[in-house]
Formats: sequence, C-alpha cells, structure tokens
Amino acid sequence: MSITPNDIHNKDFSTKFKGFDPEEVNEFLDEVKKELEHLIRENKDLEKRVKFNEEKVEYFTSIQETLNKSIIVAQEAADRLRENARKDAEIIIFEAEKTAEELLKEAAEKATQINRETDAIKKETRIFRQRLQILSQTQLEMIKNEEWDMVLNTPSQIEVTPPTIDSIIEKRAKRTEHLTEEEQQ
Repeated sequence: MSITPNDIHNKDFSTKFKGFDPEEVNEFLDEVKKELEHLIRENKDLEKRVKFNEEKVEYFTSIQETLNKSIIVAQEAADRLRENARKDAEIIIFEAEKTAEELLKEAAEKATQINRETDAIKKETRIFRQRLQILSQTQLEMIKNEEWDMVLNTPSQIEVTPPTIDSIIEKRAKRTEHLTEEEQQ
C-alpha cells in the first residue's frame, strides 16, 4: 500500500483520553507530508534520470554494436584487401619475371646477332684489306714499270701531219673489202 502526501494530510486519528496532542501530530504530519512530497519529486527526477541514462546506455550500446560490426566489416575488408594485394603482387612479380626473361632472351639474341654481324664485317674488312694491298702492290708495280721510263724519256714529235682525204678513203675501201671477204667465207 502506497501512501500519498494527501493521505497523510487527510488522516484523522481517533482521540483517547490522554492521547497525543492533536496540534503536534498535525504539525508532524505536515512535516512528513512535505518530506514525502519532496521525496516523491526527487524520486520522479531520479526515475527520469534513470530513464534518460537507460536510453543513453541503450543508444551507446547500439553505437557500440554498430562499431563492433563496422570493425568486423573493416577487418574483413582489410583482410580481403591484403589478400588481393598479395595476389596482385604475385601476378606483378610473375609478369615482371616473365618480362625480364623475355628481355634477357631478346638481348642475348640481339647480342648474338651483333656478334655474327661483327664477325662478318671483320671478314669483309680482311678481304677488303687484302684486295687493297694487292691493288696497291699492282699499282706500285705499274708505276715502277720500265715502260714509264720509255714513255717519259722518248722525245715526242712536235709536228703532227693530218691524214689526207684520199688516205682515209683508201683505208675505208680496204676495210670494206676485207669485211666483204669475211662475209663470203
């Protein structure tokens, strides 16, 4: 049974011979009533605070659950990201190794080709050198030939007599006769 301040205020006590002083009882009841009213107000305030705090706790619990879920989702995303990054790194390394092998193979082939071309150029250069030496020796021998001395030491004719028309015609006729004889044979 709950007692309200009005119950205290309206309470009548029966009087008996040599009972309590009604004025003192009424004063005391007024004080109890005031105190009870104060306690009821304070209790309502406390209930409001408790309700507010419970709502806060519920709100923060909700936030905590959301954060926990977010942390789990973020961790899973980070794990997936890490795994994808690892796979990407493996692919990049594989492709880089493959590309490096191809580049090295291509470089080796090019180096081999350059060596072959270099050897061919050296061979052609040796042949050219030999031919140049032979040509130079031949030219030197030609220069040292005695015929040069004869040409250079033989006096030249100062006057040149032109051929006559008759001599040209005569030479032509002889040549024509000679050609005709060859055709007949």
